[in-house]
Amino acid sequence: MSTLTNGAPILTAKDFVTDQEVRWCPGCGDYSILAQVQKIMPTIGVPRENIVIISGIGCSSRFPYYMDVYGMHSIHGRATAVASGLKAARPELSVWIVTGDGDGLSIGGNHTIHLLRRNFDVNILLFNNQIYGLTKGQYSPTSEEHKVTKSTPFGSIDHPFNPLALAMGAEATFIARTMDRDPKHLQAMLTRSNQHKGSSFLEIYQNCNIFNDGAFEVFTEKSSKPNEALFLEQGKPLIFGSTQNKGIKLDGFKPVIVDLENGASTDNLWIHDETDINKAQLLIRMFDNPKAEGHYPRPFGVFYQTERACYEDVMRMQIEETIATKGRGNLDKLLHGREVWEIV
Repeated sequence: MSTLTNGAPILTAKDFVTDQEVRWCPGCGDYSILAQVQKIMPTIGVPRENIVIISGIGCSSRFPYYMDVYGMHSIHGRATAVASGLKAARPELSVWIVTGDGDGLSIGGNHTIHLLRRNFDVNILLFNNQIYGLTKGQYSPTSEEHKVTKSTPFGSIDHPFNPLALAMGAEATFIARTMDRDPKHLQAMLTRSNQHKGSSFLEIYQNCNIFNDGAFEVFTEKSSKPNEALFLEQGKPLIFGSTQNKGIKLDGFKPVIVDLENGASTDNLWIHDETDINKAQLLIRMFDNPKAEGHYPRPFGVFYQTERACYEDVMRMQIEETIATKGRGNLDKLLHGREVWEIV
C-alpha cells in the first residue's frame, strides 16, 4: 500500500473488500452497488476507521459484511435510528445507511422521515427493487398497483410510495435517484451524496432477478433507455431521446414534451435548478400518473438540494451554550424533576 507525504495510506477499492463470501443471488443488482461504493470510498478523503455502514434487515442489509470498514447489521427498519444515535455521539464519523424499500419505507418509515427532518449529516442509500426479496417475493411499499406476488395473488390494491416524494415531504436537504446498471452515474450520485452536508437520500433502482426481474428494464436497456430515462444536470436543459431529439418545457406548472427535430427551439426548455423546490416537486411527481397526457421519461440525478443546520451540530452548540451559561447539570436534580405530589 502506498502512502501520501503525510504518512496516510493511499487507498484503493480493494482496501474496502472483506474476506466474507458475498451471499447474494447471482445476477443481483446489489453486486454492482457494492462495487461502486467500494470504488468511490477511496476518493472521499476519510480514513477507513472513521467510516461506518449501518443496515437494517433485507438483502441489501448484508452490505456491512462486505465493506472493510466499521459497521452494524441492525434490526428491521431501525438502521436510521441507530445511525442517528451514532452521529449524535460521534459527529466526526462518515455514516452511511443501507436500507431497502421494505426496510426503510414500511416498518422503518417513521424512522426515515424523522431522520430526514432532523437533517443528520448521514447518507441514506435506499435500494428499491419494488419487492421483498429476502422473505421470498411479497409485495413491498413501492410495488406497483395490481402487482401479483405471493402475498397478493389477485394483484396488489395498495397505492405505492414514491420514495422521493416521501423524502421531499419530510424536508430532506438532498434528494437524488440512480440505478444499479449505470455504474458511472451511480458513482457520481454516491459522490454527490457524500459531498452534501446534511441528510442525503439516494434512491437506487436495483434489479431483483429472482422475484422481480426486469422491473426497471426500460430505463437500463440500450434500446429503450434514451427515450425512457431523463438525466438531470444542473444548469442544463431537460433533453432526452435516442438522438437528443426531445425536450421538456413548462407550460405554467405543466411539463410539455417538444420535438427538437421538428422546429421546437431549445431556448425555452426547462433548465434544471437543483435549488428550486417547486420544480423539484414537479420532477418527482412527473411520472406518477400513468393516465396523464403524454409519456414522460423517468428522471435520474439530483432533484433537489438545500442547506440547513445539521442536528448534531445544533445539539453540540446547545450543550456548549448551556454549560457556559449554567454550568454542568445535576443528574439527581433532573431525575427528581420540578414537581412534587403528596399522596394522602
